[in-house]
Amino acid sequence: MSAAFDLAAIVRPNIMKLKPYHCARDDYTDGVLLDANENAFGPPIDGCDGFERYPCPYQLELKELLATYRGGGLTKEQVFVGVGSDEAIDSLIRIFCTPGADNMIINPPTYGMYSVCADTNDVGVISVPLSPEMDLMVPEVLKAITPNTKIVWVCSPGNPTCKLVDKESIVALLESGYNGIVVVDEAYVDFADDVKSASCCDLVGCGKYPNVVVLQTMSKAFGLAGIRCGFAMASPDIIAIMNKMKMPYSVNVMTSSIAIRAFQHTEVLHEKIAATKVEKARVLAALQGFDFVKRVLPSDTNFLMFAIDNASAVYKAMADGGVVVRDRSTQMHCEGCLRVTIGTPADNDAFLAALPKFVAACA
Repeated sequence: MSAAFDLAAIVRPNIMKLKPYHCARDDYTDGVLLDANENAFGPPIDGCDGFERYPCPYQLELKELLATYRGGGLTKEQVFVGVGSDEAIDSLIRIFCTPGADNMIINPPTYGMYSVCADTNDVGVISVPLSPEMDLMVPEVLKAITPNTKIVWVCSPGNPTCKLVDKESIVALLESGYNGIVVVDEAYVDFADDVKSASCCDLVGCGKYPNVVVLQTMSKAFGLAGIRCGFAMASPDIIAIMNKMKMPYSVNVMTSSIAIRAFQHTEVLHEKIAATKVEKARVLAALQGFDFVKRVLPSDTNFLMFAIDNASAVYKAMADGGVVVRDRSTQMHCEGCLRVTIGTPADNDAFLAALPKFVAACA
């Protein structure tokens, strides 16, 4: 059961003993600040007042806003802010996995950065495929765990699978007695029909599962891919370890301020998510009406995956013609599949006009 989880036993000893960098803003944030060797005269360009100072390393206001928005008992002490979700992914691997010794489990088809970060850190990868229906195979995952398996990655909703992983499967992993971390990557969760029930933030907030980590990002539903802001939510003990090993000023002033503003306008966020869903329904209906489309996968995300003949050739020809989708046809359970992101009405019109033309050209 999760009560037996021993965090100290799975954190790399050098990370557990790590003394975090003590930055200037750890001590004082107000007054005549002459402690950080900043240029008080400012930058050589206009419109950048305040940029001469280092940002707050803690993002406390942003963490509070996220915790309040997600609910489920989440607190700011359970939130890590990083440079997209990718910083959190890399940090978790470096915290828990000893290079050349430990391993982690992924469930293909899934997000490619898990394996990239593992390879970068010389960490083994065990693949336990999803079912052909894109469901998590919990018994198979548990069988694949070794004494050196430190992380199990679950992408929900999945990329490219489009599909939510049912929360019961995640709880089953957490309650299995596995003394490792279960990471639930929820980059697309805001597109689910019932976000509160779909998200595992409540599994963090309730405090019952000390080995769960939930990842989220502002790159998808929030429409802020360019600011590179992501979150990890976990027990205060895990968050404290993540914070002590992160670069002190990795999240810049502009990123923090824009992210804060976004959380202050969530009513507009919901309007834009609703508009995306309307367009998704329209594109879905159009794809289902094409006789050359073999299947369209159900989607809990802002993208659709569909199967056609000559998928790679159609992808390349269409991209050369100015409409770029993603070729997923070489991934497990995705034979012949292309993935299309739902765009604006004009974007989607261009895609729906281009697809039959290039399918015919590649036949």
